[in-house]
Amino acid sequence: MGVLICALLLSVAGTALVPAAAADGPTATTRHGQVRGKAGETATSYLGIPYAAPPVGQRRWKPPAPPERWSGVRDATTPGNPCMQRVQSSPWGNLAGPGTPSEDCLYLNVYTPAQRAAQKRPVMVWIHGGGFTVGSGTFYDGGTLAAKGDVVVVNFNYRLGAFGYFAHPGLAAESPLGLSGNYGLLDQQAALRWVRENIAAFGGDPGNVTIFGESAGGGSVCQNLISPRTTGLFHRAVAQSGCGFDLPTQESQQTNGTAWANSLGCADVACLRARPAGELLTAAASPTARWVPNVDGKVLPLQVTDALESGRFHQVPVLQGTTADEGRLTVATTYDLAGRQLTAAGYPVAVRAVYGDRADAVLARYPLTDHGTPAEALGAVFTDSQFACLQSRTARLMAEHTRSYQYEFADRHAMDHLGLPIGFPLGAPHGSEIRYVFGGVSGTPAQNALADRMLGYWTNFARTGVPYAADAPRWNLFPKVQTLAPEGITAGTTFPQDHKCNLWDGPVTRG
Repeated sequence: MGVLICALLLSVAGTALVPAAAADGPTATTRHGQVRGKAGETATSYLGIPYAAPPVGQRRWKPPAPPERWSGVRDATTPGNPCMQRVQSSPWGNLAGPGTPSEDCLYLNVYTPAQRAAQKRPVMVWIHGGGFTVGSGTFYDGGTLAAKGDVVVVNFNYRLGAFGYFAHPGLAAESPLGLSGNYGLLDQQAALRWVRENIAAFGGDPGNVTIFGESAGGGSVCQNLISPRTTGLFHRAVAQSGCGFDLPTQESQQTNGTAWANSLGCADVACLRARPAGELLTAAASPTARWVPNVDGKVLPLQVTDALESGRFHQVPVLQGTTADEGRLTVATTYDLAGRQLTAAGYPVAVRAVYGDRADAVLARYPLTDHGTPAEALGAVFTDSQFACLQSRTARLMAEHTRSYQYEFADRHAMDHLGLPIGFPLGAPHGSEIRYVFGGVSGTPAQNALADRMLGYWTNFARTGVPYAADAPRWNLFPKVQTLAPEGITAGTTFPQDHKCNLWDGPVTRG
């Protein structure tokens, strides 16, 4: 816990006693003890509830263990610290959220509508993004979504970077199943088990759970879709701007992990566990390190796209999609926000640096004359190759086995309120749809109306498995794609052509 929290709370037998100011808050009883939250005008929040034991000391790089029980009433008015990460800003602010990054970070938050309900409410469990290296559950408050959508919202932290995805032969030797890496993914699954066992105490229905996430969180949604270990833990899934990301094998990750350990002068895991967390965090910033889940044959038995193609996944209804200008955020951070602009001469250089032998074909399909600026051209390349066509493919593969819905978020002014110093229109970039889903928009009347409809689509999908909303057009199954824009919500089937997916739907490169 952070210094400020420790100054306010007295720890007795592992229990943070409730401060006098919060003593009149609502309570709920979990399997590990009682918690007292904070009542708001429209929603009640219970923050910083441990769903697993702190993964510190000898528990570093171990599967999550159950939390210890506590006596008395635990204060649940302050979120737990985010997981270890380099604190960095983004156009949205500090991605780590409140608190000081710590290895002791496996906490979750529950948000419920303030008004009690006669029946258990649907549960929506948010998996945050951040490239598997940054972010926290509390970066997005779930209170408005809970209140407006009449659902119970849960968000949580999971181990990141080297702490969540380091693989090493020594760790595999410790494991009864010969596994290493994927600790962050196992944390997510522990949080889902906590939801199944405890959410009824907060008015949620453990038999109606939706997982949803964006970017790495969307990728995590699809990884949990194919994991045998999540059977029965959720009943619908929403993958925003991420699903079938290609993953390395456990073998290759262990090879990389061994090289990383050797660079620290450590021949075994015991040496690494003795190193301070801050030292490991600094070393993890190596440009050659790739801290992501791995295909280990058990937690992740296959590549996501292979599992979807063969029908080896939990065949629950799935809603997934992308933003219209995903790649422009990458271009903005690489160029304009770094103090330089992409020029016409620099555009082919940038394409060749990323796409190598395929660059000529890419440049032929994305000529500068089709775009307002070189930055917009490169943004379109990144949008289509890294997000749009991959998401279209996973939606198509799922549609052969279950109810599959696809969207494109297209508010081209979604980020104008940030006033970023860039020389091209940011459009609807990566991550711009999240605040519309969470009810955090305060824009034009048309934008506010779009946000209300999107919140309705998402929460009614969680409720029934079918996305619908008041005063909103019907959402048809794939191959129809729902375009979500303030100018109007429309449906069409030209998404693959619009994003040149015949160029990008070639063989998948394995890591």
